[in-house]
Amino acid sequence: MTTHAETASLDAAPVLVHVTRGGFVESAHRATLVATDAAGGSPLRHGRVDDPVLPRSSLKPVQALAMVRHGLDLPPHLLALVCSSHSGEQVHHDGVAEVLATVGLDLSALRNTPALPLGELEHARWLAAGTAPAPVAQDCSGKHAGMLATCRVNDWPTETYLEPEHPLQQAIRDTTAEVVGPVTHTTVDGCGAPLFAVPLSGLARAFGRLAAAEPTTDEGRVAAAMRTAPHMVGGTGRDVTQFMQAVPGLIAKDGAEAVYAAGLDDGRGVALKVADGAPTARARQALLAHALLALGVDTPDLRALADQPVLGHGRPVGAVEVVDLTA
Repeated sequence: MTTHAETASLDAAPVLVHVTRGGFVESAHRATLVATDAAGGSPLRHGRVDDPVLPRSSLKPVQALAMVRHGLDLPPHLLALVCSSHSGEQVHHDGVAEVLATVGLDLSALRNTPALPLGELEHARWLAAGTAPAPVAQDCSGKHAGMLATCRVNDWPTETYLEPEHPLQQAIRDTTAEVVGPVTHTTVDGCGAPLFAVPLSGLARAFGRLAAAEPTTDEGRVAAAMRTAPHMVGGTGRDVTQFMQAVPGLIAKDGAEAVYAAGLDDGRGVALKVADGAPTARARQALLAHALLALGVDTPDLRALADQPVLGHGRPVGAVEVVDLTA
């Protein structure tokens, strides 16, 4: 049973998104959002931004940083895959196999949850072919391949790499606490890996530091990999890939239950959590786009990501509208 203290940040989250249809507000989404700068300030604050959230897959670049610090050495496109929630395209599956092969492992070593591909087209293809769910198809398989490779580099056991007490997971927890902020709760993510609750504001600052890091540092290697291969972080038609293509220097990572984090190369960061988990991605996508616009970032492709029409019989009849974030 939850307590009020555990739900306070969600209960107190302001309404930041309206979904309109024909001039009628059809849905409203509460959200917590924060932007941070390199000097430690917060130019945008909406809701209880210092409270902990479960960052879900938006934490993957930080998890990848812990792996790099402990000897994971991959070319940029494969390191980007370690940071990914990929769509399950063939290039992603091939990349997972390649990461494992660098340390003498194959797909049978993966311990993440078997699934069908996340991408709509690849999902449909697997269903049409009658292919069973598999760990490699699950969107977190790149992270798990990186975890296994890190274990082999350090002579850590691979069979138990998901256990919270495993040296790998302890290293990831330590890096998370250092880079993001205090870990107040530990649970299990959808893929089976340990998941840590951290302050939303700390997540924004972490992404800002990653994005501004010198390329030769461990942090800079992670950021450069994501910028070099944004398609490996998401996939065809994915907004996380499109954000990084739309804004020079940006790194971004989406997460389940409507979490999003991004960093700019000047050290500014953004993190948000839609309180209801927003089962469709449009609320979190609109919020991230409008937060970047509010910070003065402006490109035609970013404006296209911010403009999300609501369709009626195939034509625009409304919009996903974000409140004035600078108010």
